[in-house]
Parts: sequence; C-alpha cells; structure tokens
Amino acid sequence: MAGVNKVILLGNLGKDPEVRHLENGRAVANFSIATSETYKNKQGEKVTNTEWHNVVLWTPLAEIAEKYLNKGNQVYIEGKLTSRSYEDKEGVTRYITEVVGREMTLLGGPSRPEGATAAPAASQPNESSAAPTAAAPVEESNEIDDLPF
Repeated sequence: MAGVNKVILLGNLGKDPEVRHLENGRAVANFSIATSETYKNKQGEKVTNTEWHNVVLWTPLAEIAEKYLNKGNQVYIEGKLTSRSYEDKEGVTRYITEVVGREMTLLGGPSRPEGATAAPAASQPNESSAAPTAAAPVEESNEIDDLPF
C-alpha cells in the first residue's frame, strides 16, 4: 500500500517571501507561515499556541508569491512535507523540515491595498513536468444570479 504525504496550512506570513531565480530560469520562494490555535486551560484562561512552518514554492507558484504575498497576508497552502540537511558556514550539518507547496490560495491580509481582491487559487504540476503552468486569473462579477436558491 502506498503512503500519503499531504500538508494543509492556513495561516499568516511571518515575513515577505524570499525569491531566488536559479540559473535554469526557475524561481524558488521561501517564507514562513504562522498557524495558531486558541483554547481555554483548566483555569479558564485563554491560551494561544503558535506554530511556525517553513514553506517552499517553485515556479510558477514562486512567481505568484513574489508578486502578491507580503508579511501578514493570510494564505492557504497544500503540499507535502520534506526533510533535508545542509552544511552551514561553520561546516555544521543542519536539518530542516519544509512544506513544499503544490497549491496556493491567497486570502488577503492587512497589507493588501484597498479595493484589491485576492488572487485565485494556483496549482503547480509535479517538478518533473516539462512545462509548468499556473491557473489563469478569474474575473469577479457583480452580476446578481437569478437562481431561486
């Protein structure tokens, strides 16, 4: 039986995305998302726990993130959990766990200009795909439906 590796996050950006453009033309965006849960403890006090998640997006989602995401924006990310290691400047091996985003929906936030609307959902094909594409923007309509429900 095959396994499932799926992560769903709905949270706020901790800082603007850092976007790099690789020699082969691909873009990669890195940023962190804060997710919070609030509950009352045994003493009846409100307690909030915040978790920080490292997110990586590849072209075309990285380019969308670069254009539309800012610190504080709320975003919905679907992707997979990955772990990797690297050597820092001192030669110490470091380990990091990241969410590699495959779908993203921009939900807005405090830094969105007045009158601007959230961008549509975008999907990223598998990294092995030769021609990555993103969903085209969807025009919003102010027309009233004449459906009875």
